[in-house]
Amino acid sequence: MRVLLTTAIAVLALAAPAAAATGSWDRRDQRAVTQAGLMAPLSDGAFHGERPVAGAELQGALHALADRMAIARVPVPTGRVSLAGFDRLLVAQLGLADVAQAVQAQARHAGLLPPPRFGTEVVARLLGLRLDQPVSRERLELYPWDPITRADAAYSLARVLAFDGTPVQAVRATLARFVLPRYGPRTLSALRVAVQRIGMPYVWGGVLDRTGGWQAHGGYDCSGLAWRVYKQTGLARIGGRTAAQQAAEIPRSQRLTLAEVHPGDLLFFGPGRIWQRATEKRIVHEGIALSRDWMIHSSTQGVFVSPLFDSWRAHEFSWARRIL
Repeated sequence: MRVLLTTAIAVLALAAPAAAATGSWDRRDQRAVTQAGLMAPLSDGAFHGERPVAGAELQGALHALADRMAIARVPVPTGRVSLAGFDRLLVAQLGLADVAQAVQAQARHAGLLPPPRFGTEVVARLLGLRLDQPVSRERLELYPWDPITRADAAYSLARVLAFDGTPVQAVRATLARFVLPRYGPRTLSALRVAVQRIGMPYVWGGVLDRTGGWQAHGGYDCSGLAWRVYKQTGLARIGGRTAAQQAAEIPRSQRLTLAEVHPGDLLFFGPGRIWQRATEKRIVHEGIALSRDWMIHSSTQGVFVSPLFDSWRAHEFSWARRIL
């Protein structure tokens, strides 16, 4: 009995600091939202970023944000709210609910069967409201259906506090160009798999929705998303695991320019040029084309949608690979 009691005390002693640490990864933003009157420490004086945000507290935070920005308040549910639900509320509070609805409708019209969170996750992640945890803290990543924590809410709210109005207008203007084509059967099958992963976290080496094997947390890295869409479903032949390996699987004569991109193509980015050999230093990122102007990929905002018409994105484009 003494051994069991001693062991239990030791476990609790180790667990308490660990539990506290899970919510203290973003003290700067926690201080920012506290000073701005959006959130407050709990009754014991600690912020407790690891805890879910209670409905009344979330309502207070969003209403305080609305008052600070001199915009209309949005209704907030009283129960617990998921990460995706929080993004939906924050997007609405910023006056971008119509944009999210238009994005959702466009994906649905294209036959992609997007999950209900698709439109708001596209908007929220273009606004930069999510943090990519470093590899050492990937267990703290939230799935879209996980309850939003105080730390994650503070991070997003602090980003909005820093807005000068430009990000909101920029996202509205960018997504006004979100138009998708009708897809052929094989392309549609592949892109439906990709679109279902919207909002999943970026996890280094990740190829699964869940914890398993070497993955301490479900999620995807950039080439892992392509691996999931094509390799694991058997929709197309793909061999290499990294972006550079997948870029190197075709001869140079089959490499495509950005102007030649079709939906479903693999897109490769980095300092590498179309005439150069694919190496891990030259090809550093990968996405899947939704159209000539849009791609879905896993990056610092997790799995999200980005435009291909930005000048910096075009500058970083190396070449594309027709996979279907």
